[in-house]
Amino acid sequence: MTVSVIEQAKIQAQVLVPLVKALQAELGEARANALVRKALGDLYRRFGEEFWKAKNEADLGKAVSSAFRTYARGDALAYDVIEQTADAFAFDVTRCAYAEFYKALGEPELGFLLICTADFATAEGFGPDIKLTRTQTIMQGASHCDFRYRRDGGGSQ
Repeated sequence: MTVSVIEQAKIQAQVLVPLVKALQAELGEARANALVRKALGDLYRRFGEEFWKAKNEADLGKAVSSAFRTYARGDALAYDVIEQTADAFAFDVTRCAYAEFYKALGEPELGFLLICTADFATAEGFGPDIKLTRTQTIMQGASHCDFRYRRDGGGSQ
């Protein structure tokens, strides 16, 4: 039996939320959050690299679409695809169970730190020519998250 990503996030939160709160109390919020971002960033960058190598897919739209289906499993995300090409994948997340979970915990800021910041590190792992732009998140109170993945230069690998 495989555990969905949303269920994994809920399980991880049982350990990570108290740990981050303790780090914030000891080191201050800014320093603790920077430490967490770096540690998780390194981890998620490696996940992105491993995913991209395993996928072995030159079509950015197909590859990123496949990854987000994994994160959406278990009714975790509802999203609308705006553009899907060999060099782009753009979509808006319109419902996010990750945000709902962290808001129910009363910790949306930690949800953003632990969940949302991973998106950029993962995208970095896809390669230096893949860029993610996102200007807003549901976790931070917006109506939707606007994900825009693009391959720099517009040419296929």
